[in-house]
Amino acid sequence: MPVIPFRPPQAPFTVQPPPQPSRRAVMVKWLRKTHGWIGLWGAVLGLLFGSTGILLNHRAVMKIPAVQAQASTVQVPLPSPSPGSPQALATWLKRSLRLEPEPGRVTAEAARPVAWGDKSLIQPARWSASFTSPSGNVQAEYWVGNSYVTVKRAENNVFGTLVNLHKGVGMSAAWILLVDTLAGSIILLSLSGVVLWSLTNRRRTVGIVIGAVSLLAAGGLALAAI
Repeated sequence: MPVIPFRPPQAPFTVQPPPQPSRRAVMVKWLRKTHGWIGLWGAVLGLLFGSTGILLNHRAVMKIPAVQAQASTVQVPLPSPSPGSPQALATWLKRSLRLEPEPGRVTAEAARPVAWGDKSLIQPARWSASFTSPSGNVQAEYWVGNSYVTVKRAENNVFGTLVNLHKGVGMSAAWILLVDTLAGSIILLSLSGVVLWSLTNRRRTVGIVIGAVSLLAAGGLALAAI
């Protein structure tokens, strides 16, 4: 008869739990997700500010004719009775000319004596109001006693409107706060990018050298411009 070798009973098969990721791996994964979401939030505004920043940065040296404004001047007859204050004049202009932005700077200069040759004349009071938006601006000037108000309008083209959006000209507080979130996201992207690089790259000396050279170059150019 054949001899059957004896095999001892095997232990029951057990499923080993997967190894727990290290704290470093967890931190790298979290930073990558945070870095990506922050970059997605500022992607559209970053494109706007990047493209308009190039125009602003090279407009003087390269004389880029992208930003243009069409100017016009008209004299608008005043109603009867005429507005009795600069603010009332600004309100009337906004309603009658259908201006979208709210009155910005409204000023009033009192009447004063001025020299005219060998005589002294009384210059009448002068009222002014401005209406500014990214697409253009309107300047109104009124000498008290006239029957009309002089209105100067400057309408920007598309590039001029984008540049004004970049600078926040004529924008509301909501836009300013939105741009502040973009600035904050750029700061967070910079910090998270540095931390990610240091955690995933062993060439830390090279990174320190690049960062130091960049910082020194920026500081040197800033000091040279003062």
